[in-house]
This record gives sequence, C-alpha cells and structure tokens, in this order.
Amino acid sequence: MSSLSDQSVLATSLRTDTCGLLRSPDVGRTVRLGGWVHRSRDLGGLVFIDLRDRTGLVQLAFGPAWSDAETLRIAAAVGVESVVLCEGEVVARELDRQNPDMLTGTIEVRVTSLRVVGPAVTPALPVARGRGEKMAAEELRLRHRYLDLRRPELQENLVLRHRLLQVSRRFLSDRGYLELETPILTKPTPEGARDYLVPSRVHPGEFYALPQSPQIYKQLFMCCGFDRYFQIARCFRDEDLRADRQPEFTQIDIEASFIEREDILALAESLIGALWTEAGHSIPAHFDRMSYRDAMEIYGCDRPDLRYDLRLADYTAVFAGLDFAVTTTAIANGARVRGLIVPGGAAWSRKQVDELEALAKSAGAGGLLRVRHADGAYDGPLAKFLTDAARAALPLADGDLALFVAAPDHVSNPALDRVRQECARRLDLVDDTMQRFIVVMDFPMFEEDPTTGALAAVHHPFTAPHPEDMQAFPDQPARWRALAYDVVLNGTELGGGSIRIGDPATQSRMFSLLGIEDVADQERRFGFLLEGLRAGAPPHGGIAFGFDRIVMLLSGAPSLRDVIAFPKTTAARSLFEGAPVAVSLDDLAALHLTVTGTDA
Repeated sequence: MSSLSDQSVLATSLRTDTCGLLRSPDVGRTVRLGGWVHRSRDLGGLVFIDLRDRTGLVQLAFGPAWSDAETLRIAAAVGVESVVLCEGEVVARELDRQNPDMLTGTIEVRVTSLRVVGPAVTPALPVARGRGEKMAAEELRLRHRYLDLRRPELQENLVLRHRLLQVSRRFLSDRGYLELETPILTKPTPEGARDYLVPSRVHPGEFYALPQSPQIYKQLFMCCGFDRYFQIARCFRDEDLRADRQPEFTQIDIEASFIEREDILALAESLIGALWTEAGHSIPAHFDRMSYRDAMEIYGCDRPDLRYDLRLADYTAVFAGLDFAVTTTAIANGARVRGLIVPGGAAWSRKQVDELEALAKSAGAGGLLRVRHADGAYDGPLAKFLTDAARAALPLADGDLALFVAAPDHVSNPALDRVRQECARRLDLVDDTMQRFIVVMDFPMFEEDPTTGALAAVHHPFTAPHPEDMQAFPDQPARWRALAYDVVLNGTELGGGSIRIGDPATQSRMFSLLGIEDVADQERRFGFLLEGLRAGAPPHGGIAFGFDRIVMLLSGAPSLRDVIAFPKTTAARSLFEGAPVAVSLDDLAALHLTVTGTDA
C-alpha cells in the first residue's frame, strides 16, 4: 500500500518500524511499533492483536513466556481502534499458524511492553470487517469519516491519489512547465455552471466567486510570457451532483504557448500514459481520433464507449414512403429515423424490450420503435408496415432485434445512447479489462436554442473557432467548429481543452455572438482578459483533466466519494462536519446580508 520500502524513512523516536513492512528478514530484531488495534483475540493465557497503520497489518502476540502480567492485562482489555505503542521481538510463525492473506503472515511480534496512548470508545462503525461482511450505510460512514478513512481500501485510494499527484508534477516539471497558482477569490464569469459566491465584508453588496476553473488567469499567464503553466487546481461549481461529480474538485490544469492542437494532444497522451503506468497499466502511446460529428452519428454521444461495436445508423431512407404515421410525420418535419441492430435481441421478452423503451423515454424520446426477426419471420408493431424493399434494406439476421427512434437528432441521440449502453450490458459485451482511449475533436462552436435561436458556447467563450469555418461561413456561426478536444476512456470523459482565442477583436465578437453585445458590458465583465490580449498574446491552448475522476478509474472505486478525503453527498452536504449551516444574524449583518424566503 505504501510506496515506501525503507523502514528507516518512517522511523521516529516512538517507533522503529511500521506494521505492514515487516518481513521474514526482520526475524530476531527488536522493534517498536505504533498503530490502531484492528482486532483482538483472547485465547485464555495467549492474546493476539492485529495492529494496523497505513502500511498494513501485523500480528502482535502476548504470552506469559515473554510478556509480564501487566502487559498481558492491558492486551486483554484494550478496545478495538485504540492507539497503542509496543515493543517486542520479531519471530517466525510456525508453518501451521502462518496467514497467507497477510503480507506479514509469516511473522509476528512477541510483545514485551504495551502502552495505550489513545484509548477509543466503542466505534460508531467497525473498521475491521469479516469475510463477506457488508459495510455500514454510506451516510453513516460519511458522518463518521474519521473512522471510515481508517479502512485499508480508502487509505489505498488516497495513497494512490498522492502517487498520481507526484507523477503529474514530475512529468510536467520535467517538460518545462511551471506550477503557478491562480486566485481562489475571483470575479464571477460565465463558464457553464453556477458560481459559488462569497460576499465581501469591506465592499457592501459586492461578491467574489470561487473559480469554476483557472481559465482566464492561465491565459493571462501566457500573455505574461510564462509559456508553460500547470496547476493542481481546486475548482468549484454549483451544479447538481452524481457519482462522478462534486461541488469542489481537483483538476490537472495545463496551458502552453506557441503550440497547436496536436502539441497539446501529444502531451496529454504522454501524461495519461505516465499516470496509467504508475497504477500498473500498459496503454497505447497514441489514442485514436474521432470527430464530434462521427461520434454523435455512430454512437449518439460525444464520449463513446468503444469497447463494443453496437453502432447507430440512419434508416430514414428505409422508412421513407412507408404507411406508418409515426415515421412519416417525423420525416416530414425534418427529423430522421435512426437506430441499432441488436444481435440475438429477438430472444428478449416483451417486458425486457419495454424496459428499453422506458430508457429511451427517460432521455426525452416519445417512444422506441422495434421489429424482431425470428424463425424467418418479422414480428412487432412495425412488422406489418414493412414493405419487401424495406425488409431487404434492414440488415436483420435471424434472431436480431431492431430498435429505432424517429425524432430530431437532439432527441434521438441521448435516447439511443442509453439504449445502446443497456443492450451492451445485457449482451455482456463490455470487457472491463479493456481500455479504449479516444480523442474527440471538432466540436461545434455553439449550440443553438431551438426556440429562440440564441447561441451558447459548447465549451466556453474563450475557445477558438476553426479559421477555415470563419472564412467559409462568416455570417453563419452556428456552422463553426471549435478547436476543442476531449480525451475519453470507455465512455468517460477524462479531460478537455482547446486552442484559445488570442485576438482581442475575435474575442469581442465571440462575446457579441453569445449575447454580450455592448462593448462597455464586455469591458466590465471581461476587461482584464481583453486588456491582456491587447497587450500581445501568443498562440496558446491547453487542457484540464479531472483528477478525482482519474483516481476513481485507476483505483476501481465506485464513486468520487471513495477517492476524496472529505467529500460531499449528492445533496451537496458534508455530513462529517455538518456543512452547510445557517449562520447568525450578526454574522450576516457584518456581510451586509439578510436571508429571505425560508421557513425560519
């Protein structure tokens, strides 16, 4: 669990060694240990204690032949999770008493003195678990995080987190990147999520924001001449939570000057390779590339899982002219009929297919059209509407199931993405040992509100558009592609970035396209960036990786909460310290604030 192999590094005046690093070559040595009582066993005359520290466990043995009466009494009475100091001799266990499940299972420490320095009350939840014993409920574990963090599994996760941080720092430092810090109290800016606001006491009615990212500041570093920057950055976003999202998170933030897209992507591939190597994995040196358009067309999402090959296809031409109102109406309104062929899916029950339809509806689709080919015949609600030509055009082998959504792409994509993932799970197509990296590129610059036509940045307003698109479609920004890119692993986004806008005029136009048309308003909100660009900005770009997510994937943890020391719940609460909390009226008054709209 520890990356340390030399006991002397961890030695102090109170302990010579750590528990988990003792081995057979230590037999005959007198050692001093400190740690927590993991479990104990009183066999009537002999007492055994498993002592735990962050390096692991070792068995302490107490017996009348080597332990005095007082030491035996203390050993028999000490409670689990108490902190003890002890001294004794390392001895080899007899063959029939060795424990192959412990790294220290060939030895034990015969204790001659024992002192309880941190007696523990009966813990609110057990740290040691028997084989097959379930953990306590997560809410209880989060409330008593000081106990939960003693679990070896979580300690291993945090040790891995430490190691990956050090690898990141060494990797980037060795390549000339400078670790520079950016402000935590900053100015509210639109970056896709709500800001956490901090009221100013000395400036009534004014607020700081906690940074959603260091984006503007790292661009300003480029304007300052610091051509290679990185930061292990703390970021804050007030958004709805889930297993892979927290309101405060850590990212590996990178920016560089005098580069192009492939320079950043080559760096990203090498950094990811170094992190995965540290965790014991071998991955390709270069990742496949895929355009956003192809990702959405073939897989229905911009972070496709390539471990399986269920692909979407456009079947609009197959359904054109059929006497089926659902598809006829959709096609007439400019929508498409898209779907996937599920090998062997014809064997699924009506209930199983209905569950897939429910998934599609949960993503916004009106329904899921289906037809099965079994025993040489076509079956399902669609079957009677299929002409011979339509049947010939559908690539349905015997035993296959075809699933379709007739809707605009912004509706069909998320629906078919969910259906595809569930079909892959049912067919056991997902190989958890496979790691398929891909870089998705050429994202749209904007997304257009279907009702108002208003534009919103797909990434952020500082991303550079493709110059060729600006030239080809100068008055059609909705057609522009962005010089943006995401690194994806098995359907999970690891990080994303872009080439930035370096020209102040282009940046000002970008703000105008996003609805900030007034020049004075632009200067009020982003003047510090525009001034930096006007002072001379080199070509620059960067990328940011979600570090918590990387640790989660490399540790095999089920959620981010298992790789963050003190996480928040999905309700954005910290159960351990009880945050957030109401504050006194006096404290609010000092900040020139009042609270309204509550039941208090």
